Amino acid sequence: MSLARIHDKYRLRKFWEQKIANHGQMVGNEEIRMKRSALSKLREEWIQRLEIQTRHLKAINEEHEEG
Repeated sequence: MSLARIHDKYRLRKFWEQKIANHGQMVGNEEIRMKRSALSKLREEWIQRLEIQTRHLKAINEEHEEG
């Protein structure tokens, strides 16, 4: 095998290793961004509010049916 081919294989391997590392870092950064996002926190708050309201309305409805 010629020295040029070995050098090309090394460069190609380095290129793809760098691409994979960059992609992994981008995915990690995106996960961190999503965890910090206010949207997910707001969504969770609204879900909790809706659950509380639903429980309250069910309780009122049950009291109305009993009485």
